[in-house]
Amino acid sequence: MTTLDDLPIRDDLRGRTPYGAPQLDVAVRLNTNENSYPVPEVVVEAIGKAVQAELRDLNRYPDRDAVALRTDLAGYLGHGLRMPNVWAANGSNEVQQQLLQAFAGPGRTALGFGPSYSMHPLLAAGTGTRWIGALRDPDFGLSPESAVAQIAQHAPDLVFLCSPNNPTGTALDPSVVAAVLAAAPGMVVVDEAYAEFARPGTPSALASLPQHPRLVVTRTMSKAFGFAGGRLGYLAADPAVVDAVQLVRLPYHLSALTQAAARAALAHRAALLVTVDAIKEQRDRIVGTLRARGVRVADSDANFVLFEVGGDQHAAWQRLLDRGVLVRDVGLAGWLRVTAGTESETDAFLGALS
Repeated sequence: MTTLDDLPIRDDLRGRTPYGAPQLDVAVRLNTNENSYPVPEVVVEAIGKAVQAELRDLNRYPDRDAVALRTDLAGYLGHGLRMPNVWAANGSNEVQQQLLQAFAGPGRTALGFGPSYSMHPLLAAGTGTRWIGALRDPDFGLSPESAVAQIAQHAPDLVFLCSPNNPTGTALDPSVVAAVLAAAPGMVVVDEAYAEFARPGTPSALASLPQHPRLVVTRTMSKAFGFAGGRLGYLAADPAVVDAVQLVRLPYHLSALTQAAARAALAHRAALLVTVDAIKEQRDRIVGTLRARGVRVADSDANFVLFEVGGDQHAAWQRLLDRGVLVRDVGLAGWLRVTAGTESETDAFLGALS
């Protein structure tokens, strides 16, 4: 049987494993930060009608520039953004891959502050970009001074910041973003995949876009919108950044069906985003309950919670799985991550953990 070692695969990809979380058939799945609430029937019907309207013309290519969808996304984001400020693709991962293709790649570097989103180094590898694994503080925070010092040391072509950060959950202080923008010699990408779940008063980097043409904010409809199966991510930036990304995007990369479904979801966002407060309530319940039990927990502005298990995290992960609850082992020694889901899912998790 042929293996990867038998193929002329790139040397820098040898020994790597693909990104992914276990997909197991268990009663309670809280490992991939999905929205646990099903799409409301009114939205199901709207998406169905929108997709149905596209079917007869599937012999034609879709709108290559997704102008109507980008216009809708700009309207949702606000902050004075317009269609030329927005770009969309099949999930925020593809958006970030396109940014690396345009602004990084062979001979260039990208930097991120770990522990953080594990897909960023893989995207860098796939685009031939050298990855620099900078570090967060021991408490998982990131100070402006530490960030600037590490950027000065490496002078990266592209910097990733996650706010709220995955897997720790905490949003960045605006002073960190400002310091990085002042120090970074290249592009700065703020990944705000979980922005809708942030605690009250947490600012978005979107407000800084007018003053910083090298700033890019990436978002997704997978989490708050419950649109993970629809695969729609997007960025907001200076129009020149969108022009640059279009140099590397694949032709007709976003299908007519995806565009239609995403537009229907955006049009019914009030019905979809109503679950955000319910999820935040369960997140805060998990944080409060675990801390009352004496468990160390990271502050969370996302739809998940990182908690300490005080030992072998994989053994703890397996014990929870044996009780029918699947959480995420992110490879952080002594810690596990759990998605905030429905009230009954929180009941099951807290019961299994006790």
